[in-house]
Amino acid sequence: MRIQPKDKRMLLKAALGQIPCDLLIKNANLVNVITGEIYPANVFIYDGIIAHVEYKDLQSDLDKAKEVIDADNKYLIPGFIDAHEHIESSMMTPRNFAKAVIPHGTTTVITDPHEIANVWGMEGVRYMHDSGNGLPMRQLIDIPSCVPAVPGLENAGADFLADQIEELCGLERVIGLAEVMDFLAVINGEDRMMDILKTAEDRGLYIQGHAPFVSGRMLSAYICGGPNTCHETRMGDEGLEKLRSGMFVDARDSSIAKNVAAIWEGVKDIKFFDHLCFCTDDREADDILHAGHVNDVVRNAISCGMDPVAAIKSATYNSAREVKIENLGAVAPGFAADMLLVDDIRNPEPSHVIFGGKLVAQDGKLLVDIEDQEFEIERRNSMHVKSLSSEDFLLKADIEEGSVRVNLMKYNDLLLSSTVVSTEELPVKNGCVQLNDDDLKYVAVVNRHEGHDTIGLGVVRGFGTTTGALASTVSHDSHNLTIVYDNPENALIAANELIACGGGMCAVKDGKVLHTLELPCAGLISLKPAEQLAVDSAQMKDANRALGLVNIENPLLRIVTLALPVIPEAKMSDLGLVDVLNKKIIPLFAK
Repeated sequence: MRIQPKDKRMLLKAALGQIPCDLLIKNANLVNVITGEIYPANVFIYDGIIAHVEYKDLQSDLDKAKEVIDADNKYLIPGFIDAHEHIESSMMTPRNFAKAVIPHGTTTVITDPHEIANVWGMEGVRYMHDSGNGLPMRQLIDIPSCVPAVPGLENAGADFLADQIEELCGLERVIGLAEVMDFLAVINGEDRMMDILKTAEDRGLYIQGHAPFVSGRMLSAYICGGPNTCHETRMGDEGLEKLRSGMFVDARDSSIAKNVAAIWEGVKDIKFFDHLCFCTDDREADDILHAGHVNDVVRNAISCGMDPVAAIKSATYNSAREVKIENLGAVAPGFAADMLLVDDIRNPEPSHVIFGGKLVAQDGKLLVDIEDQEFEIERRNSMHVKSLSSEDFLLKADIEEGSVRVNLMKYNDLLLSSTVVSTEELPVKNGCVQLNDDDLKYVAVVNRHEGHDTIGLGVVRGFGTTTGALASTVSHDSHNLTIVYDNPENALIAANELIACGGGMCAVKDGKVLHTLELPCAGLISLKPAEQLAVDSAQMKDANRALGLVNIENPLLRIVTLALPVIPEAKMSDLGLVDVLNKKIIPLFAK
């Protein structure tokens, strides 16, 4: 794929100096991510495309541009590309998201709208596409491949098969097939997934992967199936194996998982980094405003010891190659004119952000107006939950008194989303399973999608709360109503609070609501701008800490992966406890 000029003949004339260019950036120290060099240059831009880069005679043709930006010896680098992003996970609309990330130098995101697809199906994908029209950045769409994440293990709000993939290919900014999370379906050649992959291949889409802890022959089979990227790499040896296998590794620093340092430690001694890219995956508004976006990932990689030019290349040119865009991610003739001026390549906070040959942000401020638009879907109620009572949250046993062996989900680390199955002997009183220490909590996954009324109940150890109830409709990827709680009364209060407001997050302690973060759009997205949302999110974090989540950097997102049945080894769904690797529901009570 190439980003095409509107009039190639006129671009040629501009390149030859026969007609004036629209913009000249002079006196720049150009960071060439193709050769690895840094050298003085002047860059001429015509109609959104780089027409010429002059590095020999820097005093020539300075009058052949309608507008001039004097870089004053700042570094000129390509605009940052997020190789894998869920805009919904920022909890912002696409337009508010753009307002937040553009000043930090992100000019292109490869976004997977499978969060909203699990709630509103194809209509949700079209909303994310259409609400991203006309922005001073590229929001390129990958079609969700796994809705639901694993069929038969959860009930979501939609079901995508090959026909839905084919239809969504008609959207203008579709570029790929989004993360193929059901890696076992690929490895085992299951019909549904093979049909989806074939549709993507027939339409020329690149195929984005998701292969946590997949190794050896299973990794080879996954790659042979079609996916050739992975943002779910967590460890250095895992990253090295995937790079050696020819995958693109999208090293991730999100608001949930920060993997760049571990990956770099494992791959730093190899010779070439052409397949190492960067992504944010799930980064919330507060982090974007105060830490940055892709530029923050680059800064972190450099602080770990990565060469600054190589790190910039990983966030620009490499990502463009990954998604098969030939003329994006570098400052060279014929490339899209998305560029940044930075004072320090080790700390790439841009003074100037140029998108499509136009200055769109300067010194952290957006210079162009992003018109607010309203869409009916943004306020449509997505909470289709039957009337609940506290009895729905009782974990009932088949005995009145005594004890039972319970299969539960166990976190071994507050910083990781991976979990294991553990079996414990728990007391039973009045026919209900009791918790016998503060590290144990009940968990409920209540289906909130039309046509389903299933509720999965279980027990979790090591989640991190010590009291109260924490509820969320942001619950990857089914986005059912997930509640971690100490007693049914608190659980019911939290559930009803979110049902009433259309979804979001809620913390309850001792029968009182501590805070509710309202997300009326699909139960995932706030309609507030980043600055207001960040304040609301901070209050929600404080409420989470009041429930005991004090030893985790970002307690807001602890709950969101509890019901994600593509992260080994155990997760909860509205159907019960899931054995991820064997793709089956585990009985609540052990024999």
